Amino acid sequence: MSDENHSERASGALHDFDREGDRSEVSLADREYAIYRCQDCPNVVLTMQDCDGGMTCHDEPMERVTETKLDIRPPDIRQVLLDAFGLPKPGLDICLCVIGEGPLSPRELADRLDYDESTVRNYLNELVEFGLLEKSQLNRESGGFVNVYHSIDLEEMREETLVGFYAWAGEAASLIEEANLTKEDYQESDFEGGLNEIFWERFRDAQSED
Repeated sequence: MSDENHSERASGALHDFDREGDRSEVSLADREYAIYRCQDCPNVVLTMQDCDGGMTCHDEPMERVTETKLDIRPPDIRQVLLDAFGLPKPGLDICLCVIGEGPLSPRELADRLDYDESTVRNYLNELVEFGLLEKSQLNRESGGFVNVYHSIDLEEMREETLVGFYAWAGEAASLIEEANLTKEDYQESDFEGGLNEIFWERFRDAQSED
């Protein structure tokens, strides 16, 4: 399936609206994930599993969120991997090739993917440091050895990438919450500048501190 067809299918799924006047509601009832919110505090939980009996907060059942009024833009897998893990398409190509056909040496990968071998080596080092691939040495029949790369256990990879993404999503959620607090501060205080100026200045200051 082409990227365009996949995007169209995802877009169609996310834009399944129930319309009430001028407001649009996106149904979340049939997603592969579930979102729950506490009825007593602002806590919101995302889960990829069907939790029998739902989730709890303060020892009380949480309410499952079945719709949102925000028009959600469907994510692109390449952009998700780039934003969350800093992994561009060449790195993903190399990782997938090792998972599917490994163990492979840098030269074998370069030949299969038609990438420069130095580029392949750089991404392999990053993928090993990141924890998705492992490096080992394979003895040559003619003497010496060659470095080859293979994937970690696929179940371990699944868990680690999901946890890593949740950590990234948590950081993103913190930024959104801070943005909402900025709007509240603006409404409650007497600022000379516009909200847009205050908003971007606040986040520029936060980036400078990092």
